[in-house]
Amino acid sequence: MYHIPMSTFADPAVKASVRQRLASLTPNAARQWGRMTPHQMVCHLTDGYRLASGERMPKQIDNFFSRSVIRWVALHSPMAWPKGVKTTPEADQEQGGTKPAEWDRDFAELLRMHDAFRAIEGNKHPMFGLLTAEEWSVWGFRHADHHLRQFGL
Repeated sequence: MYHIPMSTFADPAVKASVRQRLASLTPNAARQWGRMTPHQMVCHLTDGYRLASGERMPKQIDNFFSRSVIRWVALHSPMAWPKGVKTTPEADQEQGGTKPAEWDRDFAELLRMHDAFRAIEGNKHPMFGLLTAEEWSVWGFRHADHHLRQFGL
């Protein structure tokens, strides 16, 4: 199978570049699409890091199609993630995700979780199912990149 190199948090330079982009985020950043506020996005990304670490366990909504086709497109193809795809309720800050509280504290927690991110083999993604450590590292980059682009970063 042909392998397309993907940006991944396994590459320290990629992870550092995302950290720099995160550091540029402000509570007043204008979104380019979607409903999330910058503060909701901070909590959403933090929840995502908790998901990858196994600290947060949302309800599985995966099926054969999401574990195969959608997973391959999302993690192994160069296609940009589409705008406006609904997330699971546990990762939606208006439903079951972590509610924004205080910007400085929530933002510091996001940076801490980003810095601590380590891909763990065998944790389940709610839509993609069981991921390898390599896939979690790609997911970490693609998820953060998608939402940073949402705010023009």
